[in-house]
Amino acid sequence: MNYELRIKNWISENKYEFFILIFIIFVGAFLRLYKIDQYMTFLGDEGRDAIIVRRLLVYLDPILIGPGTSIGNMYLGPLYYYLMAPALLLANFNPAGPAVMVALLGVAAIFLVWLVAREWFGHLAAWVAATLYAVSPTVIIYSRSSWNPNIMPFFSLLSIYSIWKVYESRGASRGVGSWLVVLGISYAFVLQSHYLGLLLAPTIILFWILTLRNLRLIGNCLPAEASAQAGKLEIRNFLKYSFIGLLVFIFLMSPLVIFDARHGWINFKAMKKFFSARQETVSIRPWNAIPKIYPLLEKLNTRLVAGRNETMGKLVSIFTIVWLGWILIKIRKKYTLVPSAYKLLFSWLGFAILGMALYKQEIYDHYFGFFFAAPFLLIGGLAQEALVRKTIAYYLLPIALVLLLIPNIRENLLFHPPQRQMQRAMNVASKIMEESQGARFNLAVIAERNYEDGYQYFLERDFQPVVDIDAQRPETITDQLFAVCELPLEKCDPTHNAKAEVANFGWTKIENSWEISGVLIYKLIHSR
Repeated sequence: MNYELRIKNWISENKYEFFILIFIIFVGAFLRLYKIDQYMTFLGDEGRDAIIVRRLLVYLDPILIGPGTSIGNMYLGPLYYYLMAPALLLANFNPAGPAVMVALLGVAAIFLVWLVAREWFGHLAAWVAATLYAVSPTVIIYSRSSWNPNIMPFFSLLSIYSIWKVYESRGASRGVGSWLVVLGISYAFVLQSHYLGLLLAPTIILFWILTLRNLRLIGNCLPAEASAQAGKLEIRNFLKYSFIGLLVFIFLMSPLVIFDARHGWINFKAMKKFFSARQETVSIRPWNAIPKIYPLLEKLNTRLVAGRNETMGKLVSIFTIVWLGWILIKIRKKYTLVPSAYKLLFSWLGFAILGMALYKQEIYDHYFGFFFAAPFLLIGGLAQEALVRKTIAYYLLPIALVLLLIPNIRENLLFHPPQRQMQRAMNVASKIMEESQGARFNLAVIAERNYEDGYQYFLERDFQPVVDIDAQRPETITDQLFAVCELPLEKCDPTHNAKAEVANFGWTKIENSWEISGVLIYKLIHSR
């Protein structure tokens, strides 16, 4: 039976569930796509990515390396840039195109959360997990902008689902080869969106080993003659497809390796230093993580599940621990009776929280991206357990869901005015184009957390002669410098600013200034 017929049969047999799924996806899509060009983040990082991808499309400049990490001076792979390229081209070089692509991946992640929860636990788990994931403000924020970590929630969940399908098939089904290839592709995207995706590796490796062990156990249970042939054949096929999946993974990672080899292995050295300088970055003592585990769990639930409401985050954390403990007691402490879905979920969450607890730097919301879906799946699974066991938790479940939905909806971006960062960059670039009168010019941005590339993208897109200043090359210093100041007026002093783009221009005076979209633009010329 083909997939199309199976889907039609499922819809006809589960019309009520299908319409609920469509409604959840519609709500999730609306929250991610509504006025996305006004709500999306578009600052220096997003402008930098758009510049690089535009140069790939216009000048066919090959990309071997991705963006740098904020800590450790390491570089990611370029997969995200190649993923951006079709979206930017289809949008006629409007940066909203890649943001829409990320939002659509976010919508796909809602469906994937529903699918995984449905297969692992049941229909109620799927509704609960997908609904909470669809309206979570933190998840939505990171689904509305073009940024390499923002694709990690989808691809990390796809990686987990792939290794689950491999494990559940015991490596012996017809489709296991396809899932191993999907695993290789999706995990390459995970690692090239953020290196915290390395914390997925222990779970993937563990369940790959368990699958191989199960194959050997099945082979040993067969009759002697069949065991010698069929068992070895299944293991051989599993290893063959695993090797193919690994080759696909290596191929997708190869541009980064090629770049590293051509530049003295700078990325490898930076990564080695990152893990060896443990006093600044990570601890190798697992017991140091113990005091941080519960606070991390509470922060995770607060930021993702509870709509950033700290009280609700504490309650969710306490309920999860108590309810989960009660279920495990009911299983009578027998590990073999724990469903395999819970084993995979516990491994995923366990390695993630342990790894982040050993991390010594500040933990930002997007660091959770490689296990965004995990707490929602866990809560969905616990809701399904409440339904099955018909305890008091089952009757309290509707109240709990309403209490969770209220802060999630209240904190939604749509209840706040859009920042219109992309429109601001376009308006400022348009004014600079007008005032530069076609002559070469330099650009500087004076801000606390932004830099030139967000504005420069639109200048380059329209083929304006903007020149990056290089202090070692006098020919890069033009006759005019446009300084964009995003600070309050009293803090804007472009003629005395120490920023390299301003200082390297030399002694200046202000020829003119304008206020555009809430920022100040200064036209500076050389003082004689």
